Amino acid sequence: MILPASSSSRVGRQRRGQHHRNKNQSSSSVVSSSSVEDFDVAHDDEDAKNTLEDDDETHRRRRTRTTFSRRNSLKAGVLTAAAGLGVFTTLSSSNVFGVQVPTSSFLSSSMAMAATSDEDLTFAYFGNGCFWGRQHEFVSLEKDILNREDVQVKSLAGYAGGKRGAGGKNKDTVCYYYGAADTVYERLGHAEVVQIAYKDEDEFKKFCEVYFKNFNKTPFGMQRVDPQDSGPGYRNVVGIPGGIENEKLMKQMESANANGMKLVRGEGNDFDNRGKPTENDQINLVWIVDSDKLPFYPAERYHQFHDGLGYKFPESYTVGLKRAAEKAGAIGKVAGCPEMREKAFADFESLEG
Repeated sequence: MILPASSSSRVGRQRRGQHHRNKNQSSSSVVSSSSVEDFDVAHDDEDAKNTLEDDDETHRRRRTRTTFSRRNSLKAGVLTAAAGLGVFTTLSSSNVFGVQVPTSSFLSSSMAMAATSDEDLTFAYFGNGCFWGRQHEFVSLEKDILNREDVQVKSLAGYAGGKRGAGGKNKDTVCYYYGAADTVYERLGHAEVVQIAYKDEDEFKKFCEVYFKNFNKTPFGMQRVDPQDSGPGYRNVVGIPGGIENEKLMKQMESANANGMKLVRGEGNDFDNRGKPTENDQINLVWIVDSDKLPFYPAERYHQFHDGLGYKFPESYTVGLKRAAEKAGAIGKVAGCPEMREKAFADFESLEG
């Protein structure tokens, strides 16, 4: 069942608008020459269609006033240009932290060392709603169950599952909603996901168990824990090597799927000539895609190790882990994407001191 645009969702949007206003009153932001205007919440199939049909100039004007529900909580941040400064793209086949990096990019010694230590790991990704909360869940598994140290944490927020790949001048850029029109992740068919790394099938199953615990029972089946964020950019999707044909991993996933959600073959989301998504946000259904064909694109540094929507995580996570990942080269500015920064994260502009 496709999630409806119902009166209950309108109530949810009103509540999220109130949450946005409350956060605005309590948050301080860095002053920028480009202020962020009030955001209106509007997301249904028709809006998605209209957004896709907007030309680039219209998108440039709209992206600071129209966004989706979680985006209301981001008004306290500001936009700072980061185009051309990032180290992560998907231009070539060089691989660091499971993310493709162009051979011309600067690779620090710590990144090279981390890449070597990852040789015994396999990467996959999971998506179901906002990646902020999901990343925290997977990091907790890594640290508490798999006993990984901060520098060994591999769970990263990002975008994946879109058939159109990447955009930008070199067709290597995927950004959040504030990027250029042809780089915005949802326009490219992607969903918000978290990339994870596992060493064997047993570890993979543990990640699956955490994933399936992030759904609630409803009369219509299992629904993710944050249904207020709706649309193909928040759909349930899992990317594994070989996709649904990977019998060994599918066996582990089916075993962890305690509530019998439908696991359906996905070929990558795209949009038809009416602007309708081919793989939409549906209750009780998970799209299984081939991560070899539909790679992971890391999200901007701002989104990594972020607080949850409406609740905070410990500073050991939002500051300590973020700092460790930054120094190790696991996260950084994404080439071609504007970076959003709150005052609380100003120290991540420079970590040398």
